[in-house]
Parts: sequence; structure tokens; C-alpha cells
Amino acid sequence: MAALILAVLSLAACAPGANALKGTPDDHQKVAGFWMGLWHGMIAPVAFIVSIFNRAVNIYEVHNSGLLYNLGFILGLTVSLGGSGGGAAAARRRRYRD
Repeated sequence: MAALILAVLSLAACAPGANALKGTPDDHQKVAGFWMGLWHGMIAPVAFIVSIFNRAVNIYEVHNSGLLYNLGFILGLTVSLGGSGGGAAAARRRRYRD
């Protein structure tokens, strides 16, 4: 029982909180939307490496429009990390067919 409680508490500690800056403009009076989310998702792997060495670089824009930015970010991240794995599944099917 103690292990279950510890596991639940550990997972709850990883849950994301609300973004208080969602929908608010940044210093340039802009709110990131779908297209910026798509771009940020595509460059996320590179931005992560740069953010390790430069504290001024972030992976995710907190001044965003919400759902549309998140959708763009996830789609861009999928593109940058190689898609959904459909190519690997097709290669596996060909291998078993031959």
C-alpha cells in the first residue's frame, strides 16, 4: 500500500500546472499561435541543446494562444522527431511478407 501511495504522489508531482501567461502578449505585444507552435515544435530538439548552455533560450513559448499553439507544437515535434513511426511499421510488414 505504501508503494502505491508513493507512486501516486510521485506521478502527481510531475503533473503540469496552469500557464498564467496564456493569452497575454509578450514584450513585443505578440501572442504565439498555431504557426509559431509548429515552428517551435520543429526546432525543439535544437532549442533543447542550446537551452542547456544558454539560460535565455526556452523550448516552449509561455505567451501562447493555448490549444492552437499546443496543437502546432505537438505536430512540429512529431515532424522533427521522425513522424509517427509509420515508416517503421511499413518496413516491418515488408520484412514479414518476404
